[in-house]
Amino acid sequence: MVRCIAIDMDGTLLNSAQQVSDQNLEAVAKAQSLGVEVVIATGRSYKEARYVLDEAGVSCPVLCVNGAEARSTKGDILASNPLDKEITKTAMGILKDKGIYFEIYTNHGTYTIDDDKAVTVISEIYHIDNPELNIQDILKVAEGRFHKGLVRKIDDYEELIRSDQHEVYKLLAFSFDEDLRSNAQKLLDKLPGTAITSSGHGNIEVNSVNAQKGKALEAFAKEKQIDLEDTVAIGDNYNDISMFEIAGRSVAMGNAAEDIKKNCDFVTLTNNESGVAKAILEAIE
Repeated sequence: MVRCIAIDMDGTLLNSAQQVSDQNLEAVAKAQSLGVEVVIATGRSYKEARYVLDEAGVSCPVLCVNGAEARSTKGDILASNPLDKEITKTAMGILKDKGIYFEIYTNHGTYTIDDDKAVTVISEIYHIDNPELNIQDILKVAEGRFHKGLVRKIDDYEELIRSDQHEVYKLLAFSFDEDLRSNAQKLLDKLPGTAITSSGHGNIEVNSVNAQKGKALEAFAKEKQIDLEDTVAIGDNYNDISMFEIAGRSVAMGNAAEDIKKNCDFVTLTNNESGVAKAILEAIE
């Protein structure tokens, strides 16, 4: 019996226009009407996740920044799993030495030291993943992160490290140079107490070892007194594998890479074909 469904956002719940389709919305609502706990499990910050979910009218708990933070339906922080700041400094040093651009996710939002680079990188990623989209539309989406206050400019990341008010949830690094990215990841993999993964083309995500979607889903299910065998996980990328490994039913999107699909019990349609709706309906029926 399905009692909980955890859904990734980018490449999963959202289509290439960064929207929730009517079919997906209806399937989520149907599951909730049957008493199924629907929870979003995303690499996004809470603010970035909530912005899109509010536009679509999706109301549910959110496990954000790969599980670095858990939020209730009302937005209350239920738990947080920040990176150690000394480890953060070491990771920052590795990325800087390699000349790799990165952003920092915190309990007070997401920060960049280069707003032009932030727009360029996101635009390039959207264009690679969605070549059919108009470049001007892609730029609007990328620039919208700043206009909506989802990402903020800061002069020096060290300000966040020194601040007692800021917890570091994640470093999100971008490089389209595969060798450079691979070399950096090998060094990051050696850092104690970290989980190094990827949520999309050309990126590296650095979280605390306790900030993984699988661990966050496990804690959520335990709090709700739900057996993991009664959970479903739906996703498309490497940062979803930890929840695929523990869920009773794991579902890969049709747009996921083949090695992601091999980690799952089922494969659904793509994110542009409302694959989440198909996965939800098959699970609850």
